[in-house]
Amino acid sequence: MTRAPLPVRDGLGPDRIRMPADRVAGTVVEFLTAAHPDENWASRLAAREVVDEHGRIVDETTAYQPTRFVYFYREPAPEVPVPFDVDVLYRGDGLVVVDKPHFLATIPRGTHIRETVTVRLRRDLDLPDLVPVHRLDRMTAGVLLCTTEPGLRRPYQEMFERRQVTKVYEAIAPAVPGEFPRTVRSRIRKVHGELAATEEAGQPNSETRIEVVDRHGDLARYRLHPHTGRTHQLRLHLCSLGAPIVGDNFYPVFRRRDPHDFTDPLRLLARSLAFDDPITGAPRHFESRRTLEY
Repeated sequence: MTRAPLPVRDGLGPDRIRMPADRVAGTVVEFLTAAHPDENWASRLAAREVVDEHGRIVDETTAYQPTRFVYFYREPAPEVPVPFDVDVLYRGDGLVVVDKPHFLATIPRGTHIRETVTVRLRRDLDLPDLVPVHRLDRMTAGVLLCTTEPGLRRPYQEMFERRQVTKVYEAIAPAVPGEFPRTVRSRIRKVHGELAATEEAGQPNSETRIEVVDRHGDLARYRLHPHTGRTHQLRLHLCSLGAPIVGDNFYPVFRRRDPHDFTDPLRLLARSLAFDDPITGAPRHFESRRTLEY
């Protein structure tokens, strides 16, 4: 991946805009002003914070460069602060392993930019190259593995792509009859732009082994062993058994959350990760310190 010509600042990298080949403009500033009139280009130019892809400062006289990129910093919209810390479980060997809280997104996306694990850790640990090598849903807590050096990203990402990582989750959901452990397989379909995934007829593309750890009244603590990693797989598989996870606002019926309400988290936790390190070959095991309360 090509490194951006502007450094990460306050945990955020620069944005970029491609200058189209079919656009007619005399200068870069003329193009930017016409294409994005709501941006304050004057202040960015005065601060010398608009550059081309080679890091050269763009000013009012810089000629338009078709098909090239221009880079700049963009201030994200205000966000509701997530009032929970990201706990560091391990730091070393180019890795940072954290215990992600509920409600905090993994990577900047959509309306969640600063309130993400990635931006917080880059800023707080002064690690501008930190990236998660897998993802947890915003509403899921637990163990998340990150690398801090660009050269390490690919080997650790490939572990997850090749299913060489043993993942264990926990969930609190209604107790249901039947024998456990059991394995649930289904075909999950997720359409881009739609919030919820669905299960449909056809060849299964997802698999989860489900165990019951203990029971408390009408609820049970489940241990989940996903063999695949489809979007919302664990939520769907428990829901299909008649045991939607406590705090789930997607399944079985979607309901909107108040963005200021942090009192009803999804009771789903990425309990542990285990793998043979792709660099050293040594076995590694990381476990969450968080607990799911009934």
